[in-house]
Amino acid sequence: MMATSGLDADTARSILSTMVRIRVFEGRVEELFAQGKLPGFVHVYLGEEAIAAGVCAALHADDYITSTHRGHGHAIAKGIGLSAIMAELHGKATGACRGRGGSMHLADFSIGMLGANGIVGGGFGIATGAALSARYRGTDQVAVCFFGDGGINKGTFHEAANFATVHRLPVIFACENNQFAQFTARHRTTSVDDLSERAAGYGMRGFTVDGNDPGAVYAATAEAVAVARQGEGPTLLNLMTYRFGGHYVGDAEVYRDRADVESRKEADPIGRWEAELLDVGVLTEDDRSRLWEAARSEVAAAEKFAEESPDPDPVTALDDVFTGAGDG
Repeated sequence: MMATSGLDADTARSILSTMVRIRVFEGRVEELFAQGKLPGFVHVYLGEEAIAAGVCAALHADDYITSTHRGHGHAIAKGIGLSAIMAELHGKATGACRGRGGSMHLADFSIGMLGANGIVGGGFGIATGAALSARYRGTDQVAVCFFGDGGINKGTFHEAANFATVHRLPVIFACENNQFAQFTARHRTTSVDDLSERAAGYGMRGFTVDGNDPGAVYAATAEAVAVARQGEGPTLLNLMTYRFGGHYVGDAEVYRDRADVESRKEADPIGRWEAELLDVGVLTEDDRSRLWEAARSEVAAAEKFAEESPDPDPVTALDDVFTGAGDG
């Protein structure tokens, strides 16, 4: 066991591997979009990797998550393959959603990934509904709703938080507090400084956690999950982090001070976790090099797969839009 985080060595290394895979994937996506090779907009997860990796490491395979417009990291951490994600970003038929969803609507119901969402606050009702379904079906599944600090001011949060607490539903509200809602600083839009205080209004447990510390994220999530599985209701996690880039790739970022951005990067969650694992002997430099090389190879293979995959057949444009006659 690691004294600093309470994690066993395999879990600690697995979390690092997930973070590295997200970092390399998102770095390449940023490059591809800048080169005009990806349609639409992309919102990358660079700098926030500890949250997706730490939260999802504490879940079972059949647990649920809902995601946001910045959802590639969540999709990777929950188990969607890089090739399927990359193909989806390219709009290809082999993508996770057959090229129909794109960057902001990644989903795979078979692994409990109930979808990224282009609507701010769009996941609250979905995650709470998934938790309600688990209750009715008598399973021990939990649902995690990822959302940003802007989302906590949406009416859907308050409705879901109240309903989930009244019915003691197994849902964890995971706020990725990256300090900006699109282009607006949190302090200009939110009535409290510590967002975990919002939980008290509903009789819900709430905690503020260093979202750049994977061990702290894992520990807080594991505790919230245990409480949820025991039928003791939801938890709000205020996970403090900072996105390295702008709201979207290509954002001029005139609303952020560049010196502040660069200083924040010193709290890089991957660098911190590598240093900790090296210090306690759970990781060697050779292990570290292999993780990064494996991630680069996997991303390169995913890109090749996407480039070589076919575009969706126009004949299938209306597939899955309407239910068939007699469908229940």
